[in-house]
Formats: sequence, structure tokens, C-alpha cells
Amino acid sequence: MDPVCHTLVGATLAESGLKRRTALGTATLLIAANLPDIDMLAYLRGGTTALWFRRGVTHGVIAWLVLPLALTAAMVLVDRLIRRRRTESPVVPHQVLLLASIGLATHPLLDFLNVYGIRLLMPFSDRWFYGDTLFIIDPWVWAALGIGVIVARRRSRGSAVPSRNRERAARVALMAVTGYIVVMGAANLVARRAVATELERTAAGSVAHIMVAPRPMNPFARRIVVDVDGEYYEGELSWPRGTRPALQPLGLRREPDLRTVAATRGPEVRMFLSWARFPYFVLESRGAATVIVGDARYTLQPRGSWASVEVPLTP
Repeated sequence: MDPVCHTLVGATLAESGLKRRTALGTATLLIAANLPDIDMLAYLRGGTTALWFRRGVTHGVIAWLVLPLALTAAMVLVDRLIRRRRTESPVVPHQVLLLASIGLATHPLLDFLNVYGIRLLMPFSDRWFYGDTLFIIDPWVWAALGIGVIVARRRSRGSAVPSRNRERAARVALMAVTGYIVVMGAANLVARRAVATELERTAAGSVAHIMVAPRPMNPFARRIVVDVDGEYYEGELSWPRGTRPALQPLGLRREPDLRTVAATRGPEVRMFLSWARFPYFVLESRGAATVIVGDARYTLQPRGSWASVEVPLTP
């Protein structure tokens, strides 16, 4: 998910009552909810390097253990060097560790829910896992969490309001978002079954991969991409208008042909292919011959897209 979503999750957890566990509770949750995205520094080395590196080590199982400990040490250090000079109440280290662990755990869970995916088993395995449940920027999640945080903070300004009532709005927001995710996940399972049924009826080959992707802004619509014997098909599914997807061939294939296979030998393309879920190869002959490698889950017009890489072919 996007940084706004991760930040709102951390803020909503804080307003739900967790921030009262220790000094710097809110700061700990906000930082922890975003901390795995420290791998965005890979963009300094270029977009393809970032695609190869991101959502890997800092989102994997080792990071779930190491990053909360590192954040706890940092928060305790900040407390001792800065806050304690103002004679404020000290942080409680084990509570900081608890909040850091909770905040950090929400990040890979949310990232798993979209079509970009996550490598949960890094550094032991570079296998990608895809939840295909939420669009990477979901305004409905933003709205629910944002309202919960705003109402909870406004209520907290009145000392006469009991703490349970002040925190109720944030807790309701978290429950609403959880329910929304469950419903979206169930809808995707239904859509996948509909796609599988349609493929059993029409497909002439074996189905290797199915993606049922949520559409932006519209929780009732899904985009479908299917790999049948290395050839890609695309379709749409929208409730309540229909429950039977119409799949059309894209004219794109997973494997390069004899003209484009040379493009797969370079390190940049290998990094891209380690990330791509539905890779395809396009040969362009305008000027110098160029092979463009794209990912069908994001773009069918790869030239200039962030989800592609261009490789000039030398004679």
C-alpha cells in the first residue's frame, strides 16, 4: 500500500489506545508502520534496481525481528538524549518494543494485499506472494482511517470525555477497514472461481497464472489477466452487471522469441524479470532495434512506462 495508508494505520492504532502504553507511543507506531519502506533508498540506484530490491529483505521474516529491535533502541536513545532533559516521563522499553512490533507487522500485511506483492520469505526465498485484494491506493481505506483519527483526536481534547469514548472512533475505523478487506478478499475468491470456471469451458491449454486485480475507486470491478500456456488473456468482471468474464487474447507471450531472447541476457533485464509477474517482450525497429520488456499487470503499452525496461539490440 501507499505511504499515506501506512501512516494512517499507525495513527489509528495510536488513537485506539495503544499510545497510552508509553511515552513516544504515537511516534513509535507511525515510524514502525512505515519503516520497511526504507528500501525506497534503492531508487537512488535506478528504477530497475529498485524493482529488483524493493519489498524484499526489509519486508521479510528477518526484518520482522530485527527492525522492531532497532527502532526500540533508537526510541530509547532519543528518550535519554533529548526528552529526559526536559524531565518528562521516560519511555518503557518493553512497551516500545511491543508497539514497534505491532506497527511493523501491519506494513507487510497491507503490502501483501495488492497486486504488487511481497517477498515474505526473504532472505531465504525470493518467491513473490500476491493478495490481489486492494488497489495500492484505496481512498475508501484512507477515508475510514482518516475519519477515525480526526474524531478520536477531537474527542481527546475534552478532558471530561472518558478515554474509552475518545478511542472508540479509532477502534471502529480499524474494524471497518478490517471488514472491508475481508469482503474484498472474499469477492476476489468468487471472481477467481468464475475465471477458473470460464477457463475450464474455453481454454485449450493449461492455466499457469491468474490475476484478479481490484480497480481504483470501484470495489465492484476487477481486471483479469491470465497466463494460458505462456499466452496472456485479459478480461473484466463487474458486479452486479455480470459474473461471467469475457477473456480476450492480448497477443503477448511470457517467453521471448528468437528475435528478442538476446535481451534477457543483460543484468538489467534479469533484475526486471525477477520482479515481473506477467512479463512480455516487444521488438521495435524504429531507428536502432530495441526490445521493450513490460509487465502485463500494469501496462500493455510498455514504452516509457515505469513497469518496463528498454534494451537496445546490437548487431
